[in-house]
Amino acid sequence: MPMSSARPGSPAAASAGEAPARPPSLVTRLFWTGVTGASIAFWYGPPAFAGTGVALIAVLARHLDRPRRLRRRVRRIARHHAETLALRRRQERFEDAYGNLIEDGWQRECHYFLDRTVLPQLGTRDADLFARERPRMLALIEDEAAAIDLPDEDEAPEDGIDYERFCAGLLTRAGWRTHRTPPSGDQGADVVAEREGLRLIVQCKRLGRPVGNAAVQEAAAALRYWEGDRAAVVSNAGFTPAARRLAAATGVLLLHHGELADLEIDPD
Repeated sequence: MPMSSARPGSPAAASAGEAPARPPSLVTRLFWTGVTGASIAFWYGPPAFAGTGVALIAVLARHLDRPRRLRRRVRRIARHHAETLALRRRQERFEDAYGNLIEDGWQRECHYFLDRTVLPQLGTRDADLFARERPRMLALIEDEAAAIDLPDEDEAPEDGIDYERFCAGLLTRAGWRTHRTPPSGDQGADVVAEREGLRLIVQCKRLGRPVGNAAVQEAAAALRYWEGDRAAVVSNAGFTPAARRLAAATGVLLLHHGELADLEIDPD
């Protein structure tokens, strides 16, 4: 994919395709409201002049209210995806060996969600506000994700084998027929799940740090070995940017175990 200095979904990126709509011009709107009102007032007298003044104030107030309306739309979109955002927030934040909270992955996720999901739905009418309002929009995404009360993470076993059983149990309760592979010679698969003719090959990773490329490579290899339709890496932790890029290229799903309870997969 060619690199660009503009974020996807940003006004600069939009201009590379189609020209964004010009933002509303306050001066133009005030001018034409005043001209129209004055023309009417010429015929109807002082009451029409008063009405024109009210109309000018309304135009001005609406223009000044644009940032608030924009943020309200962003909050509505983020709230629609709040549960998924909450899972990503949990997945992409972790403590390092020194007790520092590492949020780099979650911050990247917020920018990605804003650029790829929110801004395309907002369109280009308010594109002149996007750069200025970006910090506030990101804060709204954070607020909506943090407001979701997720199940206690401690329910996921820390032992690797027990974590595999845990993930298999979640899939079973979601309607999948599951069986765990032998501890040795599994060729990268921990759980094989089937439902409605679709075979899902799952690798389970219970870690204290983001999952890297190796797990994605193993899942892709296991998909071929076990003759599956889709492959997934399931983890309590997040995934490195390199792992996400490789997963996008190979079609491997990257999931938090909280997503297994109602997992729906498109076989294509």
